[in-house]
Amino acid sequence: MTFPILETKRLKLIELKHHHMKAVYEILSLEEVTRFYGTSPFTLPAEATRLIDIYHKNYLDKRGIRWGIKLKENQRIIGTLGLNVLHLKNKRAEIGYELHPLYWRKGFAEEAVSEVIKFSFKQLNLHRIGAVVYPENEASLALLEKLGFTNEGLLRGYMFQDEYFHDTFVLSLLKPEWEKSQE
Repeated sequence: MTFPILETKRLKLIELKHHHMKAVYEILSLEEVTRFYGTSPFTLPAEATRLIDIYHKNYLDKRGIRWGIKLKENQRIIGTLGLNVLHLKNKRAEIGYELHPLYWRKGFAEEAVSEVIKFSFKQLNLHRIGAVVYPENEASLALLEKLGFTNEGLLRGYMFQDEYFHDTFVLSLLKPEWEKSQE
C-alpha cells in the first residue's frame, strides 16, 4: 500500500520516517506545542521514534494516516498532520495537527488541513471529519471554523493531561457541507 503524498503551493505532506525523528522531537518537546496536544512535552528523542512507529503501524492497520508537513522551499519538517481514529467502514476520522511555533500564523496549517480535508472526502470518501480541541486553543478553533467545521459542544473532563482532566470541544465537518463550500 503506497503512502499518499499530498502537495500544496508551499508544502509537501509526506510519510514520516525514522530519519525525521529529530524534527518531530524538536516540535513535540516544546510545551507551547504539547499544551493542547493531550500529552506532556517529549523529554527523549526515543519518544519521537516510538511515535513515528505508531503512525506507521496505524497506517498499515488502516486506523490512521499521519503526514509530516514539509516546506518545499527548504525541505524542513515544520509539523505533522493526520487522520486519527480512521474508520473506513463508518466513513469517519478525527483530524489533528501541530506546527513548530516559528511557523504559526503564516497560513501553513490552513493550507495543509485544507488539503487533507479534500483528500479525505474525495479519495477516502469519508462522510465526517471530527476534531477534539481544547477551549483555550483559540487559534485551532478559529481555523477549523474558518474551514467550515461546526462546534457540536463541550465534552466535559474528556482529556487527562498533566494530572488534570480537561474539557474539550468536539467539532465536525460533513462531506455535503464541504462540497457545498467548494461550489
